[in-house]
Amino acid sequence: MKITNSNTADIPEIFRLYRLATAFQKTKKCVQWPQFSSELVSKEIAENRQWKIMVGQQVACVWAVTFEDPEIWGEKDADKAMYIHRIATNPEFRGQHLVEHIVTWSKAYAHENKLDYIRMDTVGENLGLISHYKKCGFQFLGLSKLKDTKSLPAHYHNATVSLFQITL
Repeated sequence: MKITNSNTADIPEIFRLYRLATAFQKTKKCVQWPQFSSELVSKEIAENRQWKIMVGQQVACVWAVTFEDPEIWGEKDADKAMYIHRIATNPEFRGQHLVEHIVTWSKAYAHENKLDYIRMDTVGENLGLISHYKKCGFQFLGLSKLKDTKSLPAHYHNATVSLFQITL
């Protein structure tokens, strides 16, 4: 298992994993991801903010990070933090604790970059995800109703989000 930056050759696989994640979300009757723009993913790749877990020659999981997230985190966005978004797991690798690997990697990355927090959010009150992320080491901070969401992807519009944090 190896964590590395995604590259432009990974774009078709990233979008395949997004489609599979959205299909899985439908089966769980929770908020589903919209179709994300290729410009967004290309920008993340160019800025070394799109990541993947490789198992052999297969992409097992992808996610993106950012270092500011004011529309979701409000005043807390002033903190030195990394924000994890869009974890999408290849169904062939579900159940292999990949989020735990992302957390371990995130802690090392945050330490190297002198960050104080690792943060995530999910849209809605998905009790299964809340429990899962707590088991992975995140503190559940509660629900927050988003206000100014026009610059966010469609699934955030008029949404309430579950907020998670690891304090380093």
